[in-house]
Amino acid sequence: MPPTPGPRHYLQFSDLTREEYAYLFARTALIKAKFKRYEIHQPLVDRTLAMIFEKHSTRTRLSFEAGMHQLGGAAIYINTRDSQLGRGEPIEDAAQVFSRMVDLVMIRTYGQDIVERFAAHSRVPVINGLTNEFHPCQVLADVFTFIEHRGSIAGKIVAWVGDANNMLYTWLQAAAILDFKVHFAGPEGYGVDLDRADYPVSQAEQAQLRCFDDPSEACAGAHLVTTDVWTSMGYEAENAARLQAFQGYMVSRTMMQRADAQALFMHCLPAHRGEEVEAAVIDGLQSVVWDEAENRLHVQKALMEFLLLGKVAA
Repeated sequence: MPPTPGPRHYLQFSDLTREEYAYLFARTALIKAKFKRYEIHQPLVDRTLAMIFEKHSTRTRLSFEAGMHQLGGAAIYINTRDSQLGRGEPIEDAAQVFSRMVDLVMIRTYGQDIVERFAAHSRVPVINGLTNEFHPCQVLADVFTFIEHRGSIAGKIVAWVGDANNMLYTWLQAAAILDFKVHFAGPEGYGVDLDRADYPVSQAEQAQLRCFDDPSEACAGAHLVTTDVWTSMGYEAENAARLQAFQGYMVSRTMMQRADAQALFMHCLPAHRGEEVEAAVIDGLQSVVWDEAENRLHVQKALMEFLLLGKVAA
């Protein structure tokens, strides 16, 4: 008798195939349409999601908790400071216990190794809600938002201006799978590390990447311009140095004028107007940041449904 397959996890964008993403995006559109029509969609009745937070959150907690409720299930919020995880309980032991009591686990933490160790000892699917290395759920929402507004992202150019952080490395994984280009511009010392420890950029990802010294050149002809705060969580001690280093890398109206006439602007939020983005850009007509934020809810509902039930017909 063949062994029972283990659970599907979503720890990096590269965990799913192009065909599975096509299904997820179509499923997201259907689930969102039902939401807008106030139609009940509850395929996960009596299922429970545990949400483990080591990093602060607004959109991640709200979207997962509301999403699981809308799918008919329940969500439990756990902060590591208020649990045995914050007192040194081994990740492996916690995974054994959690996965005997709930159906799905989402973790928002610092090191990617933490979610990987948890998943390796879990009986149920584990979702990366954000780590220092990757942010797959955010890029999942961003790609869906682009498709919703402009159609297929294949063959398009995504310009990333700023820090080579977890978002940028996730965009590179998405580019290799979904066949689009990434233009990157960031200051010296904050660029793409092709050989970063444990998670080097693959040859397929490198083939989709082009780096620029001038952010305006990176934006030239881009179909999507996107950025993030200059100082991510966990790097607060570097804030003063980063503010100095990133001068000239604020996404401005001038940069957006270099992009394609139909280009969109995205930001994963929270945003600092006047630092990484000009107010006239994030609040302008090309900005889709509020759709992008809302779509975290819808793509994650489709993702949770898929991880627990597989592909469904209706």
